[in-house]
Parts: sequence; C-alpha cells; structure tokens
Amino acid sequence: MRRHLFATPLALAVQTGPFVLGARPLRPIRSPVAAARGLSGGTTPDDEPRFLEMVKLNLEKAAKHTDLSPGILNQIMACNSVLRVSFPIERDNGAIEVIRAYRAQHSHHRTPCKGGIRYAEAVDLQEVEALASLMTFKCAVVNVPFGGAKGGIAIDPRKYSTRELEKITRRYTVELHKHGFIGPGIDVPAPDMGTGAREMSWIVDTYRMLFGQTDVNAWACVTGKPLSMGGVAGRTEATGLGIVYCTRAYLEDEQECKRQGLTPGIKGKTVIVQGFGNVGYFAAKFFTEFGCKVIGVVEYNGAVFNPDGLNIDKLKEYHQKHGSLLGFSGAARELPQSQAVELMEEKCDILVPAATEQAIHKGNAHRIKAKLICEGQ
Repeated sequence: MRRHLFATPLALAVQTGPFVLGARPLRPIRSPVAAARGLSGGTTPDDEPRFLEMVKLNLEKAAKHTDLSPGILNQIMACNSVLRVSFPIERDNGAIEVIRAYRAQHSHHRTPCKGGIRYAEAVDLQEVEALASLMTFKCAVVNVPFGGAKGGIAIDPRKYSTRELEKITRRYTVELHKHGFIGPGIDVPAPDMGTGAREMSWIVDTYRMLFGQTDVNAWACVTGKPLSMGGVAGRTEATGLGIVYCTRAYLEDEQECKRQGLTPGIKGKTVIVQGFGNVGYFAAKFFTEFGCKVIGVVEYNGAVFNPDGLNIDKLKEYHQKHGSLLGFSGAARELPQSQAVELMEEKCDILVPAATEQAIHKGNAHRIKAKLICEGQ
C-alpha cells in the first residue's frame, strides 16, 4: 500500500485513503478558437479528467465527510473571478507578439487572495482556476486568512530576453491592476514556476510607480521580493523545506510506518526527486541534511541516478552551468530526455514530484515503487 502525502495541508481534507492524484498531460488538438481563448482541448473517453476536474473530484471526495449542503459545496467549488487578457509586446528583433495572460481568484471569503504567478507555455484558464482552488483549500485547512488565487502567462521564459520578460511582466502588472486583480488587501501574487524574486521586483516597482502615491502599503502588493525590497529571508527555500518537515512528521507515526512497510524516522530513507527547480532542489538538499539518501533526480531533459546517493550541491552547480543533469560525474547512471520520467519508477522509499502537475497518471501509477509520495506545490 502506497501513501500519497502532500507537502500542503490539502492532504488533511482529501486524503481519506491511499490514492495518487495526477493525470497524464492531455494532448488533444485544439481548435484555433479554443487556442486563442486559452482553453484546453476536448478529451476522449480514454483520457483522465483535466486538472480542474481532478480538483473538483477530490473536493467531492472530501465533502462526503462533511454535513455541508450541495449549494454550499457548489459555491466552494466555483471560482469567483477570472481574468483573461491579451496584449502585444515588441520583441528585440522588432516583431510584434501577442501575449496571453491569466489570473484567477477562487474565493473572497477571506482577503487578500494569495497565489503565485507562473510563466509556462502550458498555462491556460482551467489550470489557473485549479491552482487557485487549491490555494483556497490549503489556506483554509490551517486557518491562514487568505483566499486562493493563481496567475500565469503562456510563455516559455527561456525563449525571451531579460528585457522582453521585463516588458511582459510590467504590462501584466498594469492589466492586473486595471481589472482589480492586484493590491495589498485585494490580491497578492508570489513567485511560481518560471518566476522568482526578479519578476516580483518588476511587479512591485511598476505598482509603486503607477499607483503607490495612493497606497501606503504598495510594497505589500507581492511576496517573494528580493530582501533589498522588503522580502522575507527563508522564503525561497520554504516550500522545499516544508516537504521535508511534512515527510518527517509522517514518518514519526509508528503505526503509519508499519502500515506502509517503513521503519519509523526519516534518517536513512532513499529519495527520488522529480523536478530540480526551486522546490525540488531545496527538497533534495534538506532531505540530504536530514540524513536521507537522494538517489535520483529527474528533470524534463534528463535524469541521473546513483544508488549510493547524489551530491546535491555539486549537482545543482553542474545543472546551473550546463542546463542539464546529463554528464554529471557523480551519477552512476543517466537517462536521456526520452526516458527521464522512467526514473520515477525506480525503487525508493520516498518519491517527491516537485515540478508541474500530472507527473503521476494512469499510465505510470501502477509502476511507481515508492512507498511514500510527498508532493511539493
């Protein structure tokens, strides 16, 4: 029996039994109209539900353990406000490109709304709605007084210069404010996949320049800022460290460990991490510091494995220099891009999906050998 442990409090609400949340990325052909509107394409009977439908299904599963009326549950499931905008930018080569961007505010039952902004080509309306919903549930379970929100821009940031990314980010900030989707006490974004302190600094600078004269709290329009602009020390590594804390807490429960065939305690456990960005790197780093052995790391363009453990700091240094894990001298085995995800199926104690959603799906779930899955969001 395998247990799927989230590094987020949503687990407390939806995990009434062992399950694996995820679905393979759907690849239907989208109509030009659907693509222009930022909508996911249709599915076939063989496809698993889309991400947003997965969130609703798990909420329905949790709802069976409450006495909430159907009307209240429908309100909880509904996303209160959604913004979809398109705007042009001039590329460095003089070409004009239309950018699609989104922001969803799932719930205003507590304000401000809170949630990250991601830059990724796959971003669309249903994804930000799903992620905003999860933010509401995570905050509510631990009584953090925020509503859930999420935003994104449908670009691959690696294909844009720093100047272009700054133009896109600043224009996005203006659009958010124009439609009431940013501001202290209203909606406070944060970094997510493809964004970081740099993008947050552009957002807060734009907000302060244009609107700060009427808002004494303008600096608080985003979190995840650089320390020099009022950011909080420890924020960068917080999610990865949170994964480790959640896992450690779970492994201190002797009854649960016995049920899963694990020895109590985190020390000595073998770990495979999928994703080596901010969340995955710090999770791997802290798992190592807590006495675990990180035997595998999976990235989109390759994976590395060493049964004796990988040196995470050296691997990160190599990855930053070469843009790939492949060729790292500390690896006993490596898998090319076409086979990288197969390393998730290697035997280990703990598997950490720490990249985009839908890494575990009906096509590979039955091959996952990890005894514990701890997901970082």
